[in-house]
Amino acid sequence: MQNHRISRWLTALMAFCVSFIIIVSCAASLGIESTRQIDFWLLWLGSMLVLALPLAYLEVALVKRTKTSALQALSSLTRDADASTKWRLVGWAAVIFMPFVAGYVMLSQAVHLQAAGALSLVPQLIYVGMAVSALALSLLKRQWLILISAISVLASIVIGWTTSSESVTWQWTALEFSEWGQVTVLALVASGLGLGIYSQTALDEVRDEPAATKTSLPVWVFQLLAVVAFGTVIIDGQLSSTTFAVSAIAIASLLIQLAREQLQQRQVTPILQWIIPVALLAVWCVAILTSMFTQLLMIWGLLICLIYAIFAGWIMKISHLRKALNFSSEATYNIWRIATRIVLPLGIILALVSLVMQWL
Repeated sequence: MQNHRISRWLTALMAFCVSFIIIVSCAASLGIESTRQIDFWLLWLGSMLVLALPLAYLEVALVKRTKTSALQALSSLTRDADASTKWRLVGWAAVIFMPFVAGYVMLSQAVHLQAAGALSLVPQLIYVGMAVSALALSLLKRQWLILISAISVLASIVIGWTTSSESVTWQWTALEFSEWGQVTVLALVASGLGLGIYSQTALDEVRDEPAATKTSLPVWVFQLLAVVAFGTVIIDGQLSSTTFAVSAIAIASLLIQLAREQLQQRQVTPILQWIIPVALLAVWCVAILTSMFTQLLMIWGLLICLIYAIFAGWIMKISHLRKALNFSSEATYNIWRIATRIVLPLGIILALVSLVMQWL
């Protein structure tokens, strides 16, 4: 029981670090580095409630049902639901997505290091050094990677608080449809949802605990805290380049390690367990394709969440999810099911439309 408690809070701490790092990385791409619009932030917090929270429960429920990590779980889940094996492709898409996100996080920080004058090299060369470091560090134990991430993220936040001298003015503005696409990316993709990494890290607890809430809720709360932490820091130029670079490398190492672990569980050959992450990291070295890959990352991440929501809400048997979630009341389960079947898919589809309209 003590080990489960430690695992639970270690996973929650990982959720905070992963969310904060990816949010900061996405901020520049979405143009919200210093956005202080009250309506935008309320929309973001609202999306955390109606989109991120149901998905956090969904991830745990799928893994809890099969008592194994997400990629391996889909084989059993599709058999139980008498569903097409094509649904299993979303698990592979999620595993491949992890090193792709890791590369994005490190390249974003490499650009920041070069812009801040910390290093005079071109961003791609800085990125290569960070990627090699991340691959090597991925061999460390997960607890050490989470600890390194937590210390460096907290140091970055404290430095941001102490060095910020800019006066911030919050204001109301008119909501725009484009903002829904932005907040959905931040609530789902930037929170690391849809990848199964949190239930994977707390797998022993997920297996043994009778209800999903003890794992899902702390993860969601710490993701929400990451949003709040981001809001308290003047992102543009205020985060320490050095400590944040360490954070980016540690989180990238963690994502690479989690992806390799799932590939190992699927009995992928050892050499492919390395080739796949290296190949996904390497694509970010092509500078002229960075913008296209950033857009692909957002679409890819949202599609993973959308497919999981459709599979859990419309394909899986109701009794399987009810038993896995084990909510204290039927009403709570019905609310979650409505959110998963209707609110999540509709919200993600609208977000995809919003993003595509912005890019056209």
